[in-house]
Amino acid sequence: MSGANVSLWKSGNEGNSFSPAGHPNVRQWIAPSAPAVVLAPMEGVTDAAMRALQGEIGPFAFAVSEFLRISHAVPPRHVFYRHVPELRHDATTPTGLSVQVQLLGGDAGRMAESAGVAVECGALAVDLNFGCPAPTVNRHDGGATLLKYPARIREIVRAVRAAVPRHLPVSAKMRLGWDATDPVFENAAMAAEGGASWVTIHGRTRVAGYAPPIHWGPIGRVRERLGIPVVANGDIWTVDDFRRCRDATGCEHFMLGRGALADPRLPHRVAAELGLPAKPIEAEVDWCGLLKRFAEWSDAIRGGRADGAVRKLKQWLRLAAQFGEFAAFDAVKRADTADEVFRILSEPAYPAARAAAVASGPHQTPRATTATASATTVAAADQLSPSGTAFPFSSVPGSSSVTIRSSRR
Repeated sequence: MSGANVSLWKSGNEGNSFSPAGHPNVRQWIAPSAPAVVLAPMEGVTDAAMRALQGEIGPFAFAVSEFLRISHAVPPRHVFYRHVPELRHDATTPTGLSVQVQLLGGDAGRMAESAGVAVECGALAVDLNFGCPAPTVNRHDGGATLLKYPARIREIVRAVRAAVPRHLPVSAKMRLGWDATDPVFENAAMAAEGGASWVTIHGRTRVAGYAPPIHWGPIGRVRERLGIPVVANGDIWTVDDFRRCRDATGCEHFMLGRGALADPRLPHRVAAELGLPAKPIEAEVDWCGLLKRFAEWSDAIRGGRADGAVRKLKQWLRLAAQFGEFAAFDAVKRADTADEVFRILSEPAYPAARAAAVASGPHQTPRATTATASATTVAAADQLSPSGTAFPFSSVPGSSSVTIRSSRR
């Protein structure tokens, strides 16, 4: 990749910080009457490079990191820096996007100690994962398995809240329940009693995985009862989906994950619906340019190592082909290098295929996904590797086609 070199992080505090109550690093995360679009954590997908890219192109208020698993011991500081390198830079990507650290585990004491270490490393907000459906995680007392024990959710949130300075938020992310939707009311109430600043809810149970249907209604009923903000999450693939979710939940905060990657224009459309600043929306996605930019960030963040780069590109394109308008996955899926992917997307045959895809609409809507496919998805999630790669900060991607922002509003 070629382009002008600039510093990965500008010197000084140039994030979206402000200074209420004398705390210079307090930021606006989730607050009542302040609509927001949040980038979801997706293990093995939304790593530091993807967060940097989304900070550059997206309208997100902040991103939540991939979870850091807390099992038998409290991770040392270098693990936090490796997993969330933005912690060395005011918990902000080089493109100005704030990053909230997510922890996963079932031991309240170790979770609290780990949250304390995260803050010492520079975390300005902590999220607790009670929703991960991966079987290995659930078998080891983490993620969605905690949904079966409401009192433990309160205990963990309360312990973490006590370990984190009061001016820094602690939030919780959960599903509706393990195998039924009603537990969400008690679980969300327990999180609030423990001191959660807000709760993010995915509108499915753990057993449902990603199978249809999505249940947004219970999210709205939780919002009406809870007294703290509720962030709606799950199956927002189009702006029409967003409108239905907003109508069903009454929420003003939304977390986008797979939908934002399948169609990079979607976050801007949602932001515009919420009355937030958004970039003009292009008629088509420039996948070649977008993937090149992602590869540039990956090279800079991973210290120029190419291992895994093409896998991540194809992982993204597979999602865009399944649920979006990307039409050339069959051509790129056997590519061995990132450059080969870019060459294929630059060939004359690709624009014609792209135009045909736009005319025909998405290849497969999520609502048509079978329960069998959903079970496969949950099993596959268990196989995604964590990011956890250290990187130097002396080099940076450059691009003549993309402008890097040094700060965010």
